[in-house]
This record gives sequence, C-alpha cells and structure tokens, in this order.
Amino acid sequence: MYRVCVDVGGTFTDGLVLDEMGELRQFKSATTPQDPSLGFLACLEKAAGYYHRSLASFLADVDLLIHGTTLATNTLINENGAKTGLITTEGFRDIIEIRRGYKNIRASMYNVFVPPYKPLVPRRHRLEVRERVLDSGERLTALIEEDVRAATSKLKEAGMESLAICFLHSYVNPEHERRAAGIARTLFDGGYVTSSHEILPVWREFERFSTTVVSAYVGPVVERYLRALVNRLQESGFKKNLLLMLSSGLVETVEHCSPRAVLLIGSGPAAAPAGAAYLGRSVGHQNLLSIDMGGTSLDVCLIRNGEIPTSTENWVGEERVATKMVDIHSAGAGGGSIAWIDSLGLLRVGPHSAGAEPGPACYAKGGKDPTVTDADLLLGYVPADYFLGGEIELSSQSAEEAMKKVAEPLGMTTTQAAQAIFTAVNSFMADQITEVSTKRGYDVRDFALVVGGGAGPVHAAAIADLLGIPSVVIPSVAATYSAFGMFAMDVGRNYARSYICGAKNIDIEKVNRLYREMEAEALEGFRFSGIAAEQVIFSRTAEMRYGGQFHEVEVELSGATFTAGELETTLAEFHKQHEKLYTFNMPWKSVEFLTFRLRASAARAPFHLRQIDPAGPDSAVALKRHRPCWFEGHEVDTPVYDGSRLRAGCRFEGPAIIEEVTTTVLVPRSFRCTVDQWKNYLLTRVEE
Repeated sequence: MYRVCVDVGGTFTDGLVLDEMGELRQFKSATTPQDPSLGFLACLEKAAGYYHRSLASFLADVDLLIHGTTLATNTLINENGAKTGLITTEGFRDIIEIRRGYKNIRASMYNVFVPPYKPLVPRRHRLEVRERVLDSGERLTALIEEDVRAATSKLKEAGMESLAICFLHSYVNPEHERRAAGIARTLFDGGYVTSSHEILPVWREFERFSTTVVSAYVGPVVERYLRALVNRLQESGFKKNLLLMLSSGLVETVEHCSPRAVLLIGSGPAAAPAGAAYLGRSVGHQNLLSIDMGGTSLDVCLIRNGEIPTSTENWVGEERVATKMVDIHSAGAGGGSIAWIDSLGLLRVGPHSAGAEPGPACYAKGGKDPTVTDADLLLGYVPADYFLGGEIELSSQSAEEAMKKVAEPLGMTTTQAAQAIFTAVNSFMADQITEVSTKRGYDVRDFALVVGGGAGPVHAAAIADLLGIPSVVIPSVAATYSAFGMFAMDVGRNYARSYICGAKNIDIEKVNRLYREMEAEALEGFRFSGIAAEQVIFSRTAEMRYGGQFHEVEVELSGATFTAGELETTLAEFHKQHEKLYTFNMPWKSVEFLTFRLRASAARAPFHLRQIDPAGPDSAVALKRHRPCWFEGHEVDTPVYDGSRLRAGCRFEGPAIIEEVTTTVLVPRSFRCTVDQWKNYLLTRVEE
C-alpha cells in the first residue's frame, strides 16, 4: 500500500510517495495552469511507471491521497474569480468597501498616490434586504423573504455566478442567513451560494463579510476544479476519499471544502512548516526558520519550541481573510522570478514569474526574460544535463541571450549579471526572513534554517551566510517539501463561536454550551469521514484582551470543562502571554473574552522513514565530476557529488555541488556538509 501527497505549485506539480518500507520517492511534472488536474494525474502516472504499475493498479493500492493546491490563492491574487453578488442587511452594503476607514489598509494612509481599494463585489451588485438581529441574538426585524427573492433574481439576471450572504450579528443567531441561503439556492439554479455563518461565525462585521466574499469569489473555480479532479481520479481507479490540505495546517475532505473554498487559500505552503518541525525533531532542533523556495514564490515560517504558529490576522493581496491559517510570510521570489531594470536603472528580481508556461529562458519553451534559474545555470550551480534527472535539458545559450537584457543596460558581462541576480534575490529572501524574526524580536542565530523547494537548496547557504545563521538543514526531499509536510498533518477542522463578555460577568454555563455545540458538530463531521469519536482530540482556546484594546491574545484552555477554577487559570495565563508578546501586562485592568475556539483533530497512522546505510566520512565514492562554478567573482573548478550515492556519515568542505534528481545543493566555501542517517544534508558554518 502507498501513501501519496501531491502539491500543485505555480511551476511544478510535486508528488511524494511513501511505501510500506518507509521509502520516499519524489516525482515532478509541469503544472498545467489551464487545468491543474492534468498535471496532477501526470505526476501520478510517473509514480505508477516507477513501480512498473498501470495508473489504475497503482491507485487501487493508494490508501491515502492528500492534495495541496495554490488554485484558490492564485484565483484571488490574479483576480480571475467568479462574478460575485452580495446580499446583506439593510444599511450595510458598504462594509466591505469602507473596511477600517482607511483608503488603503496595507499601504500608507497618507500616500495620496495609492489608488483606492477596488472591492471584489462592485456596489451595484451589493443588494440589501430588510432584517435585523441584535448582538444578543434577539430578532428585532423579521427577514422579509420577498426582498431575498427580488435580490437573488436581480443578481442572477446581472450574470452573477456566486452569491455571498452576510447579515449583521448572524454569528449569534444564523436563522435569517440560513433561510436566505435556502431561498437563494432554490432560485439560483445550482449557482454557488455561501453565507457568513458557514464560513466564519465570529464577531466583527468587516472580517466576517470580507472572508465570506472571498470564499464566494474563489468558490466556483475551486468547486469546478475539485469536481473534475475527483471524476478523473475515480475514472483512473481511485476509490477512496481525496483529502485536501487546509491553510490551518489540517486536512479535510472535498465535501467539506467545496462550499468553504476560502479554507484552501494558502493550502500548499501551509504544509511546509509541519515538514520542518518533523525534520527539526530528527536533527535535534526545536527553533527553526522554514523556507520553501519553489519556482514562483518564497514561503517563510518561524517555528519556536517545535510549535507551528497560526494566525487570524491574514491578508491575501488587498483582501482580509480572517480564518485561522498557519502564520506564513510569502513573497515573489522563486526560480522563475524575472530580473528587470527599474526606472532608476537598478536591478530588480521578481515578483513576476515566468511560471510553468513559458518558464525560464533556459527551458527553451519560448521564455525570453532572464530569471533566477537562468542565473543559477550560467553560474554553474545548476546542471544543464541533469535537471530533473536529465528529464529537462537546459539551454545555456537561451539563458545567455536572455541575460543580455539586464547585462547590457548595466554594462556587465552575462556572468556578472547572473551573479548580481543571485546576490539580489538572496538579499531579498534574507530580508523576508528578517521580517518574521529580527523585526519580531528573535535572534536568527538561535535558529536552524530548514530549506525546501526545488530552488531553495541552491540559495540556502548564501542566505544563511548573509544572516549569520550557523546551521542549515536540507532534506533529500527538499524539492517536494510541502508534499512531505502533508504526511505529518492531522485530519481535522477549526471551529469558533464569539461570546463577548467581561471576565467578571462571564456565563460559565454558556461557554460550556458553546463548546458542546462545537464538539457535536465536529464529531458529526468525523463520523461522516469514517473516524470514530474516541480518535478525536479537542484543543480549546479563547481570544482575550484588556478592556479598551483593539487586538486580542489567544490563550489555551486546559480543562475539558470550563469552571470557575479554569477561569482564574485562564486569566493568569492571559497576563503571562500578554507580557511574553508585548513585554508588559496590566493585571489590574478588566479582561474581556471575545471568541472561543475549538480545534478538533484525529491523528493519522504515524510514518517512519528508512535510515540510509552508514559510511565513513570519505565522500570520494560519490564524486561524479568537476564543473566550473562562479564564487565571489572567480571561476572555481568545483567537485560535483552524486546525491544518490552519498551515505550517512559522508562529509566534505565547500565549495561543492550535490546533484539530486529533483534539486541541486550548493555548498559554499564557508560551509561544511554532513549527511545524516535520514539523508538530510546538514550544512554548518566553518569558522575562519
């Protein structure tokens, strides 16, 4: 039997297969942007071919198939989602445009040159209906159902493909939203309809409305893709449930995700930190900086004490997404990032990418712009004859021609331009790491850098050198880093209920009732997925703040039942957490509870990787050839090692190159490389 994880990225689709012996095999195919399911199946066909099986025979023996996808994220960023309409409470149609009152929340509010925010739903497609529920849940004005019918019919006639229904205070009492959604689904003839109490039943209208609109905007695209993928898998012989990677760091069924497409934003990258935490435990590091550099983007996550951070303070482009997500910082830096000259005559790299089509110039598929991969090739770091194990032959001539686009305006040779691109993208990525570490009060020298992505191992040591990070961990499965992280994910969901009250007058029984409701909902969902109640683990937290504060702190609740004693313990923990985060606390001030959260998960069967055979420190047996590479402006005849022949205990000094089938590891002069028993490449700074 096999376990398979497939991550569809912007450039490549990564597949990782774990067999019963604990052996991992990596497979890559080009992502097919027009229909990502084709690249998905092409990756599975490669895996089946490796095991000398037909695709149907191979899939019949797959007992776990997990999928991570950037489709929802890309749909939102590229603004090619569905035509969406909004039905809301009378007087509140402009919530998603007013937002927090700033012209542009994420840019300077004083910059008059920043264009105004353009909402996903134009004002003419935001319609109001008469209804009103108070913050207590009491109904003030009954829902006028004829208003809902009229609004739905008008939006349908306007060509809307999707509807978002967002009513005031529906997080307390969703009765009106539920009825309106039922009417809309009846009249909308199979159109995509979603409501805020199904997506984010928590306090704060802007966050709830925005997140629901985002889900409606990307929903039809995601639903069509998932339907096509499931059908193709079933036709190919896969009969079990496809599981999807959620942005929260959990996995769920297609049936749960299709009507809640916003949960898939950040789907693929959310798995990488779990892979980093797993690897960190194996090599004895708990404080980690995880970076995943693929063909299109860079994803960075800071992990302390082995705990993967999550957040609800998320923005995707200019859209607020308030669901719980793994706290990842993303930027446009990958192997396909395009180098260009700005209006000041300065070299810039990214954020635009050559993607899968046409790809970097060296792919010889029509790309004419110089990219990071082209620079790596011209510097000798990436092999022209062994890219993807020789599956793709890179063209140095095409890379040279493209490099002239930046070399000639800068008065450089193509090699000098390639070095400038290499340095520029490394400096940019180092700055992104600083954003999540140094600027938050952490010393990067206390962390190990865990590196993944097809392009990551080429740049890892250079980034560590810039930041002074002493240790770098590069797994042999670096090229399928996010797919590897999916093996460590639990099945589960996050639930939330807002109950805004002061600590002094909190209704303890109401808190317990909210948790019982969430637990019952979770158990019903697990029952549908075939998971027994005794396998489910509940984790409870509460969002709290001092009276008068705007932001809140999430505090863990230790007991299975909320009691007066638990209340005192929670308040003490809140003061402690506040001081830890902000260097001060105010135990004399009143404390408010805002939202109670439940994480329900069920651990899958553990997996254990096979250890590789040990060997002595001599790595000469794996020496493959020498290749001229450029380091600090000088050409160096550099030893190239065959990664498949390196064994546990092998050790060598840089400069050196390790060629794996799916990636290349660059070891600069200032680092030493050691291979451990799990086939991780451990790069350690050499003190001069």
